Amino acid sequence: MVRDHEGEHGSQWSAIQSIAAKIGGSGETLRNWVRQSERDQGVRPGQTTNERERIKALEREVREMRQANEIVRKASAYFAMAELDRWPRP
Repeated sequence: MVRDHEGEHGSQWSAIQSIAAKIGGSGETLRNWVRQSERDQGVRPGQTTNERERIKALEREVREMRQANEIVRKASAYFAMAELDRWPRP
């Protein structure tokens, strides 16, 4: 909508403010949506929505793997100590 009505206004910001008032939203929120849409279409540099989602998924996977590695490390240390505490067999 913003791009369709941009020519009717003096600037993109005035178009955003006008449309935001009509749809009952914040001008800043609508501006963020327009900017993200421009990035998704390759008009503006930056991460596309798909790239942002992929990065979030990879960060989540890294976090889970670090937690799993920490659990394995602690379990390994626990069993190593248990092995040292065993009585030697005669």
